[in-house]
Amino acid sequence: MPIKVEHLSHTYMQGSPFSATALHDVNITIEDGELIGLLGHTGSGKTTLVQHLNGLVKPTEGKVFVDGIDTSEKGVQLLEVRKKVGLVFQYPEYQLFEESVIKDIAFGPKNMGLSAEEIDERVRFAMNQVGISYEDIGERSPFELSGGQMRRVAIAGVLAMRPKVLILDEPTAGLDPAGRRSILSMIRDLHAAGDLTVVMVSHSMDDIASLATRLIVMSKGELVMSGTPREIFKQQETLRSIGLGVPQAAELNHALLAEGYDLPDDLYTLGEVRDAILRLAGKDVSEC
Repeated sequence: MPIKVEHLSHTYMQGSPFSATALHDVNITIEDGELIGLLGHTGSGKTTLVQHLNGLVKPTEGKVFVDGIDTSEKGVQLLEVRKKVGLVFQYPEYQLFEESVIKDIAFGPKNMGLSAEEIDERVRFAMNQVGISYEDIGERSPFELSGGQMRRVAIAGVLAMRPKVLILDEPTAGLDPAGRRSILSMIRDLHAAGDLTVVMVSHSMDDIASLATRLIVMSKGELVMSGTPREIFKQQETLRSIGLGVPQAAELNHALLAEGYDLPDDLYTLGEVRDAILRLAGKDVSEC
């Protein structure tokens, strides 16, 4: 179920003295099965872009097609679009409101008019997908849980709608290191299970480097780069010019290159850098 963005522009409060252009002539295609990292500094247009992908915001100019549906077409059933594309906002735990975890996750399926049996099946499926126990915490208030667990509950509420595309806006924001690792591991597992395309908005280069199959880089409302993490992270100077950095491993690799070490110039994970240094030292990587 591809998503196609064609010449998309969006201006908030168009025609008023307070008008502001958030997106300008953006063209993107998101293919089935990708795990896309969407990067950009604050104000680059990332959140406005992802809100277009499920019809929450409509284009000022251009088109967005979700599984062939034109989201700006008059009379379009946006509920159908939102069934296909689930959007998890930043700090989604702030939107939890039901008295139990089960009821909160069931809210979306219930409003789809599904049977009680189908709703229960979807709740159990979604909780299993995010690694939380139906039996252990299903009847508990979500507000009794840890921050990481609450975020998993919020994500489960979107997964219970059975979307084909899952959009996560800064999914690790505000979590401690253990919580961040846990959420990133969950996202990796969700994607690896198949049949789910993931778009992840993040400021963290290290988070993105560990997950994404492709990166899209935004600056001042425009798409400036698109490619694999290896292709993008080689372009340190370009990234810095738009206010972004690179993963710590890529920084280390470039520092070693500057000192004259004979290493590849496109390493961006700590494992790659470690193995390259071991090979340079004549060590057998498999034994280390």
